[in-house]
This record gives sequence, C-alpha cells and structure tokens, in this order.
Amino acid sequence: MKKNLLIYAHYFYPDVASTGQILTELGEGIQQKFNVTVICVVPSYSGKIEDKYKDKRFYYEKYKEINVLRVRVPEFDKKNKLSRIKNILSYFFNAICATFKVGKQDVVFSISQPPILGGTLGVIGKLIKRAKFVYNIQDFNPEQTEAVGYAKNRFILNFARAVDKFSCRKSNMIVVVGRDMQVTLSNRFKGKRIPKSVVINNWIDEAAVYPLAPNHDRILAFKKKYNLENKYIVMYSGNLGLYYDLENIVETLSEFKGNKDIAFAFVGDGSVKSKLMDTKNRNNLDNVYFIPYQNKEDLIYSLNAADVHLVINAKGIKGVSVPSKLYGVMASGKPVLGVLESGSEARMVIEDAKCGVCNDVGDYEGFKKTIKFMFNNKAEYIEKGLNGRQYLENKLKRELSIGKYSKVISELVQ
Repeated sequence: MKKNLLIYAHYFYPDVASTGQILTELGEGIQQKFNVTVICVVPSYSGKIEDKYKDKRFYYEKYKEINVLRVRVPEFDKKNKLSRIKNILSYFFNAICATFKVGKQDVVFSISQPPILGGTLGVIGKLIKRAKFVYNIQDFNPEQTEAVGYAKNRFILNFARAVDKFSCRKSNMIVVVGRDMQVTLSNRFKGKRIPKSVVINNWIDEAAVYPLAPNHDRILAFKKKYNLENKYIVMYSGNLGLYYDLENIVETLSEFKGNKDIAFAFVGDGSVKSKLMDTKNRNNLDNVYFIPYQNKEDLIYSLNAADVHLVINAKGIKGVSVPSKLYGVMASGKPVLGVLESGSEARMVIEDAKCGVCNDVGDYEGFKKTIKFMFNNKAEYIEKGLNGRQYLENKLKRELSIGKYSKVISELVQ
C-alpha cells in the first residue's frame, strides 16, 4: 500500500520560482510510489494574483496525480519588505490550517522556504500528523541574509538561527543540496549531536533542456526578438536577487561599453532588477539587455542562445546556498563563467566537470579578463560546454536525484 506524503511547497506549478519547479518535478517523479499532497500558495510568484484566487481561503486542485491544496495570500511588492512579510506570514498560518484538511500523512516534507518558517511548518506538520519529517534545506537562514547584510539585528538573527536549529533537531532526515552545506550544518551544532543528513543535488529535466544547433529556428527567433543577432552573448538566466552580487557585476561591464560584438543578457526578474537597469542607464551600457522570464517550455531556446553563462554568488554564500541555474547551463551544453568561492558546491561541480572557468567573488578585474579570454578562445569553450552536458548525464540526471529522495522517504516509513 502506498504511503502518504505531505509536501509544504511555498511555490508550486505554475509558479516559476526555482524551488517551486524542483518540488513540482519531485512530486511528479514520486507520485507513483507515494500518495502526494501539496500545500502551497495560490499562483503568485510575480506578486500579483488572479481574481479567481481571491475569493476563498483554500482551493482544492489536482495536478497530474498530485492533490494540491492552495492557500490564499495577499499580493505583494518584491521591493517592499513589509508586503513580503505579510505575504509570507499569511502562507504560514493558512498552511497550518490547511494541514488539518489533508487527512492522514505518513511523512511530512518541507523546504527552507520561506526562510525559518519553512522548517517550522515541517515541525508543526510532524506534530499534527504524527508523521516523520524530512527537512530539505535549499538555503541556510539567517546565514544567507547575514551574508548580504539584508538583516543586521543580532537578537533577531540569533533567534532565527535558534528556531531553525530546532527544526533541524526535530527532523528525521535533513537533505542539503551541496557538500559545502553539509559542512555548514555540522558547524551549526559545534560538535554536539548533529542531525542526520544527506546531500542530494538539485537538477534540471535533461530531457527538456539539451544542446541545440546554433542555427535552430527558435534560437534565431529569440536573438532577433531581443536584438542579440551576430553577437557573442554572455547570459545570466534566473533570479535577479540579493544573493548574486549582480549590482557590482553590472558595474564592471562598463569595461565593454561600446563593444558591438559582445552582448550581456540578463534573463529573469527579481528584487534588484530595477537597480541593475538604473546602473545600465547611468553608465549608458547599450550592450546590456534585460529580458523577461521565459516560459518553462521555452527555456531550452534562451539557454542555447548564449555563448557563455554566468553562475554567480555573493561573498559569504558558500555553504549557505547552491545556484541551481548551473544545472540548466550544463544541460544546454554551454560553458560556464563562475564567480564563486573556492570550495563551494557549484564551483566544485564546474571544476570536476571541466565545463568552464571560475573567478573568485570580488575579483572584478579577473572577471573582465576571463570574458575577454573566452571571447578570444571560443572553440575551446564550446568543447568545455559539452563536457558539462556529459557530466550531467553521468552524475546529475533528474532521475538520479529523485531516486535518492524516494529512497530517503521510503526508509523512514519501512
């Protein structure tokens, strides 16, 4: 008989948040083995909510074989802290109420989103359902907010850390998404009893994203639409958020001002996008382009349009978070220019796969030199990009990671 699995997914299909996509594909991958129920917000990643989701507190839906219970949240502005907090708290309390509506559950699965509250939800769900608890830490908080100075009140930071450590202790298994994050977990407990943990990498659907010929009609159409024809395209694809040092990176692009052979394309949206556009306009960076999020089914074309992809983290993010965009880049067979700390999971993967080159965070002179070197040695880096695809097929396929999750969950209820 199939066991019941409850997933707290702040975002879920059709929202484009990276964690939402991961949890959607996880649910799809294990729905034949478990009866999967998801508690998530109504579609709202952009901050806006369709009218049809504004009338009731709860919305019951079916996604493939997955039972989805969506909870109402208020609209929010990504640049407004207070409105984001209201949105997150609304999800938290409504998700607790929704937990009483989903029947018996054998395993509760939650992620570290929203920060701190995601783990707390898992603990509460474990108690309500008398179930086992798997805590998937995609980002360590408050360490992540500390790294970029988003929050500085020591009392609040220490309280938040204590709460999340409590969630870790109450879990039956912690899943982290990088080897460096397992070190951070160990350091949190300073030699005391360290909760059980396992490393399972995030993924991309390698059957949906793969290398295409550069003259593919859809790639040419993408380039034409965004004025990228006949250019060497350096692309950043993903969340334009606080944790990626993007403001400083865009400032460095003044070095390439007026260069009509190179284009810098930032595909996505996020809390610092307006600041990045201000930097572009202030410095008259005509070869810097901002492009909206692409539909999931079109991601293959935008990723393949690039000649090189940026994979970036801010200083202090090592051991705290892993940029999942790396897997999409590798799936498309494109070379990586990493701006990452030594020993970070993403940098170790790039170095193991030999699929690009990495600079240290904050080495902006090195970053500019690397772009020039890659531009002047295009053939060499085309080959490195294909190394990434091969490495992903051997070690980072979606089915491998989902299989590991399935094994972890199954072992808890045997």
